Amino acid sequence: MMKISKQTVNFAKVFIFLNLCLTIYALLFQNSVWLLNIQVAFFSSLFVTLASFLSYKKNIQNRLSSYDEKQKNSIEDRDKIDEIDDPFDLYSEYEEVPKEQLSPEKIKEIIDEERKRVKQNSFKNTLFSAGGFISIYRVLGYGILIFGFFALNNNKILIPIAFITGLSIVPIGVLFTKFLNK
Repeated sequence: MMKISKQTVNFAKVFIFLNLCLTIYALLFQNSVWLLNIQVAFFSSLFVTLASFLSYKKNIQNRLSSYDEKQKNSIEDRDKIDEIDDPFDLYSEYEEVPKEQLSPEKIKEIIDEERKRVKQNSFKNTLFSAGGFISIYRVLGYGILIFGFFALNNNKILIPIAFITGLSIVPIGVLFTKFLNK
């Protein structure tokens, strides 16, 4: 069984409270079309946010599991002193060049090598994080958002202010929760 963290419960409480406040406002001071716009926007933005969270969480867990496997393999090659001095194996590839050998050409060569590594790592990071932004849940969430927008617009009941207000519940809720936790 999955345990829900206290922070997640706080987020949910704030979202429900803000949505309830806007629902009461729409019922008392506006009309049911306002309420419909707010609810369509709120639930679609909440779905997109949850889908983003779940896809990035899965991405991070996959990276951590592969990192753990790499770390286990590298630990076998290292002794105890290396593990203490460099627990994350940051300096194993680093070869210090003596100052007498550093010429402008050598410095350019070192910089070019580092640029190639950065480019390789950025491409690798893009491939690994692609699962986070091409998640089926996110695509479905954005599809629901777009479908809701066009459904309201095609039926001539779209109220942009109400729709934007509904969309803003989630980001404002996150800000309120962050302020409450400090």
